Amino acid sequence: MKTPHGTECKFYYADFNRGRNTQECRLLNDKRWSPALCKSCPAPRVQLANACQYMILNGRIDNGFLGLNRKVVISASCSKSNQIVKEPAIGCGQCHESKLDFTL
Repeated sequence: MKTPHGTECKFYYADFNRGRNTQECRLLNDKRWSPALCKSCPAPRVQLANACQYMILNGRIDNGFLGLNRKVVISASCSKSNQIVKEPAIGCGQCHESKLDFTL
């Protein structure tokens, strides 16, 4: 679904049908979430760069200085290799090794 800032994100949900006014981020599940956080959220960019089916994204809201400049921080783990992913946009490096076999 498209976020209020125009990027496609599978964690964003909005329902405005028949008078409903529901917006939520299913990645964060935090009461402090607001649609303004979607502008700087790295989750849509990670989803575009790496579509690995085994990568599990976790997010949290990081408060800036004195609670200002809040932002979303993403961490990732791989359910296939059971390890923390250091760079979520790249992946763990072990899931797609078998698909790199070239035959001539």
